[in-house]
Amino acid sequence: MPNKFIQQLKSPVLFRLYLFYKLPAAFFSGVRVREIDEQHCVVTVPYKWFSQNPFRSTYFACLAMAAEMSTGSLAMAHVYKRKPPVSMLVVKFEANYFKKATGRTRFECKDGALLLNTIEKAIATREPQTCVTTSVGTNTQGEKVADCLITWSFKVKA
Repeated sequence: MPNKFIQQLKSPVLFRLYLFYKLPAAFFSGVRVREIDEQHCVVTVPYKWFSQNPFRSTYFACLAMAAEMSTGSLAMAHVYKRKPPVSMLVVKFEANYFKKATGRTRFECKDGALLLNTIEKAIATREPQTCVTTSVGTNTQGEKVADCLITWSFKVKA
């Protein structure tokens, strides 16, 4: 059976409603989930008026938002309606920027299996667990714009 959370993210209308109500900065910045399954997620952010900085490129916070969403969407898919319920939280964010983001930037995370294993370990041990996920941002020419390392913590809810 397909993951219901993933199916909802694939629906443009449901996804935009979710962003509007829960993540309005991402909504107005134009952040979009382009591809998602249990193993990987691709999120894009455009360079536009709302996401720009004074240096004619995408503001780093908008890039960070898209990178975090590429990992967080995978994590949420794996904790969605989980019994017992599992909470998740970003505990660390690191980024290296290599090139100005002057167009649409694509962030891809391929750490679905790592996230799932960490969540299952948290459930099995009843101890909080962390894992470091990677999201790589590229421009439309395929050039690397940023590498982001997002550390997630997972804990079984009491």
